[in-house]
Amino acid sequence: MRKPLLLLTAVILLVAGLWGMRILQQPPAPQFAPVAAPAATVEDTPRPGATDPLPAFLPPEAHDTLALILRGGPFPHRQDGSVFGNRERRLPQRPRGYYHEYTVRTPGLPHRGTRRIVTGGDPPEVWYYSDDHYETFRGFRVPADGGAR
Repeated sequence: MRKPLLLLTAVILLVAGLWGMRILQQPPAPQFAPVAAPAATVEDTPRPGATDPLPAFLPPEAHDTLALILRGGPFPHRQDGSVFGNRERRLPQRPRGYYHEYTVRTPGLPHRGTRRIVTGGDPPEVWYYSDDHYETFRGFRVPADGGAR
């Protein structure tokens, strides 16, 4: 009597486990912001008549990261420039190697923090900013001059 009950329990656990794995493998719905037009202006170093063609949601430290990306480095963190896998599927699906990630420094933190710029293409043709470690993204454009201030 004990063996059939043990076998039945094992089969039920196996089916429940397989069902649970299938549920966990379903990707979440994509969550990314549309690419915004570079209409916003922001000044972190005021100069007479100067404007910044980059959007206001980018922190001042992102300007330094953008300059490094456009220059090709050198980058302060070994992970900068590495392939971003888009495992969360919050950006449009592209072939592996299309996206690359870069750290945006957070003042006062002794580590990389949560702020990133993710680029797509080589040279970059799409740009995204995340301030919550890839939970959400906001698209933006970088002008031909790199948004030089």
